[in-house]
Amino acid sequence: MKSTFTKEAKIGLVSIVSLALLYFGINYLKGINLFQPVNHYYVSFSNVKDVTVSSPVFVDGFKVGLVRDIKYDYDTTGKITVEISLEEEMKINKGSYIVISKSFLGGAELHIYLNTYVNDFLKPGATIEGRMGEDMMQAVQDNILPQVEQMLPKIDSILIGLQTLVNHPALSQSFDHVERTTANLEISTRKLNLLLDKDVPVIVNNLKTMTDNFSQVSTNLKDLDLASTVNTINATLNNLKLTTDKLNSNDNTLGLLLNDKALYENLNGTMGNASKLLLDLRENPKRYVHFSVF
Repeated sequence: MKSTFTKEAKIGLVSIVSLALLYFGINYLKGINLFQPVNHYYVSFSNVKDVTVSSPVFVDGFKVGLVRDIKYDYDTTGKITVEISLEEEMKINKGSYIVISKSFLGGAELHIYLNTYVNDFLKPGATIEGRMGEDMMQAVQDNILPQVEQMLPKIDSILIGLQTLVNHPALSQSFDHVERTTANLEISTRKLNLLLDKDVPVIVNNLKTMTDNFSQVSTNLKDLDLASTVNTINATLNNLKLTTDKLNSNDNTLGLLLNDKALYENLNGTMGNASKLLLDLRENPKRYVHFSVF
């Protein structure tokens, strides 16, 4: 059976398929999904530096679309129209605007700032106000670089001071002292470890023994009949009190001996007379003793 496609038709079909694949592939690389429904809007800018086709469009940090085309309005100087495609679910409130934001890595991004105070939405194909965001690099150049230039002389002075401090002999001596202190600390640490390994266990054992002894003493004290002991001591104290009271009274012999002054004086006089009598007996024995031989 003869083929219905000629060689030229096959070549044409392959070329068409190749071009279609190339078109879809290029758009895929750009981030454009041709099979996803989108809505197109136009944004008017006075400057679109670093904005390119397929630059991303964000709302609250979430990517919702891409830049599809950029056109310069030659009839109105200073007006550039950027066509963007947004996801079909993305609705733009009236009064919203889009800002071009530049990044440090190069290129630019479009950020949508929605006017959430109204519930009226723009229809696809409407024109949205465009604004230029602050150029980060220009802000750095205008605000930070002058301050850095002012700080450079101070930094230079600080570096010179640091160099002088580093080269000062006292710093080397301080490092030597720190090194010696570290060595001494290491020696002390070794001694402390030795003490902990040898002496501390002995001390702990002694403390344990003392604790056991105290526990034994406490047990013995607990077993004592302290109530009977206290009662016995109280009875002894009462008897001692009675004895003391009798010694202080005059109704007994010991009380009279201790408290009667007249009795004391009589006894003292009697002792004196007895002493004189013994003295006289020693000096004049013949007066009291007579010896007769026959």
